[in-house]
Amino acid sequence: MQFALDGLGALRRLVEDEVGAGMRGRDLLSPLDLSRVETERVLELGHRLKAWQRAGVRIAPLAGRSLALIFQKPSTRTRVSFDVAMAQLGGHALTLSAQELQLGRGETIQDTGRVLSRYVDAIMIRTYAHQEVEALAQAATVPVINGLTDYLHPVQALADFMTIQERLGRLAGVRLAYVGDGNNVARALMWGGARLGMHVVVASPPGYQLEEQAVALARIEAEASGGSVELTGDPHRAVRGADVIYTDVWASMGQEAEHERRVKDLAAYRVDARLVAEAAPHVLVMHCLPAHRGEEITDEVIDGPHSVVWDQAENRLHSQKALLLLLLGGNL
Repeated sequence: MQFALDGLGALRRLVEDEVGAGMRGRDLLSPLDLSRVETERVLELGHRLKAWQRAGVRIAPLAGRSLALIFQKPSTRTRVSFDVAMAQLGGHALTLSAQELQLGRGETIQDTGRVLSRYVDAIMIRTYAHQEVEALAQAATVPVINGLTDYLHPVQALADFMTIQERLGRLAGVRLAYVGDGNNVARALMWGGARLGMHVVVASPPGYQLEEQAVALARIEAEASGGSVELTGDPHRAVRGADVIYTDVWASMGQEAEHERRVKDLAAYRVDARLVAEAAPHVLVMHCLPAHRGEEITDEVIDGPHSVVWDQAENRLHSQKALLLLLLGGNL
């Protein structure tokens, strides 16, 4: 999907019309915090901002705005993409670790949110418990963005949907097979994909499958959108005819002690050349990174012709620029 380099008027319309204006001041804690139309708006604006950057055009609609970045988990892509996104939009990002904040000495997340709201225009947090992000959003008076919790990774899903749309030209009707641990990324893709009319299949072994409550919610979304949601224990069944194969690490942050057991339990779910060959000829292979090469994905696949992993990583920047511009509004 290619977008022409529009004038500022086209960008202004996307940010200031009824849909764009309706997003201003909101939080993004879950993919379901955005309607289908709003998600599509983020993606469209992300594509257009990417075209502008590729053309070397610079704009500063968030000049004078500040974004606090709170990290209670290590980060490469989330930290760099949000920091650069604010800089490219003319704003400023302030990176804070829990140890640098009074959070590390017992201040509550609610009090941190109240204080930061007096200083900055938005807060992004990357942490463990999803309830902590919800508590921060409830106390803060500025938009709060979930940069990752153990339960959901909504900003990753936005970049993933942007990448699929970019390569395949559509989202509705796309069959996405997620293979491996049913984790925060799988849950976000399932919820967001179901709302967008995609056919999402999650293949995980017993003990690693997504919980029924989350699946039931996704099925309600799929019924309304024309999509579908399926769980299976068979990775080969999942990828048969798939437009997208997606995987992630088998032991996420905080699960290091379980690594050996998880590698054993998930060995049959490795994305290798044989598994990819069972999908559609045009299949895209995706991974949110960092990858443990040789475990959940092989070198020949992640570096192969079907891989769009590096496009995903880049699109974190463009989709998040669009999100920030819509949540904060901008001087276009």
